[in-house]
Amino acid sequence: MKKLNLPGKTAGILLLLTGSACLAQLPGSGGADNLGTDFATLSKLFGEHTAFTAKSDVRVYDKSQKETTSVAMNFACLDKKCRVEIDISQMKSKDLPAGAVAAIKQMGMDRLITIVRPEKKARYLVFPGLQSYVNTPLTTEETNAFAKNPKIGKTAVGKETLDGHACVKNKVTVTDDKGAKIEFTVWNATDLKDFPVQILTKEKDDTVIIRYKDIQLTKPDAKEFDVPADFKEYHDYLALTQAATMKMMNEPAAPPPK
Repeated sequence: MKKLNLPGKTAGILLLLTGSACLAQLPGSGGADNLGTDFATLSKLFGEHTAFTAKSDVRVYDKSQKETTSVAMNFACLDKKCRVEIDISQMKSKDLPAGAVAAIKQMGMDRLITIVRPEKKARYLVFPGLQSYVNTPLTTEETNAFAKNPKIGKTAVGKETLDGHACVKNKVTVTDDKGAKIEFTVWNATDLKDFPVQILTKEKDDTVIIRYKDIQLTKPDAKEFDVPADFKEYHDYLALTQAATMKMMNEPAAPPPK
């Protein structure tokens, strides 16, 4: 039997901590459970770009501008569908308990793909290492967020060059139908049809910066937004985590090196 090193935490709690930390970097985020609404807000900043792929580097800084979280994501958009892929083993965060990343990797849950499908009112958290996924339906509020057209205010405040792209630096305000506002600083690349190569926003005392690289303004394969048909479905995190733990414990130990 293998030993799972989870000092003071259950596997389920670690998964929730890690999943929320990874996905909470989207502007306006409340964590993994609000990703539908968060991407609906973020998508308003992409303008005419409704189909593309990119690598994104997300960094979070506290009120003293000390980096607290960093994570790399593979990001894809097709119409209103969103796909975010994260290698949790490469994530860094002061909020992760000691041994958390190693434990999740040991369970085969270190690669996480989140797919948001508003037309299906669906959100899937896919774990390729387990050939499994969690199906958490979008709420009515999340689904409606994609259909709404909030008021967008945009003011140019300067020009900068990022990663070789000449950019117009803009202050952008997104105001929903209830009058709630989210403010951003956005660097729109003139050579990429104003694609936002960097987005900065504030979350209480934190500053969140998303930098996009390797941007391809072409349609990604539609299959990337589907869950493989042979993957097993779970309806909550705990059930999947328990199954992953049992699978790991029942696997034979690796033979000692010769």
